[in-house]
Amino acid sequence: METIRCGHCDRKLAEAQYLRLAIKCSRCGTLNDLKAVEPLTRAPRAPDENCDGQTNYSVDRR
Repeated sequence: METIRCGHCDRKLAEAQYLRLAIKCSRCGTLNDLKAVEPLTRAPRAPDENCDGQTNYSVDRR
């Protein structure tokens, strides 16, 4: 989980996992509008098929 802080006064607002979040700071009244840079989870990739019908499974090595 990520700690969410106000962009104006740095008050801790929440701890969350989010795609998009709009939260108003109770201290200074700033509306903080945040969105995730990348998805939280990644969908599994479909296997690749060769022309001879064999299946090759891709391995993501990051």
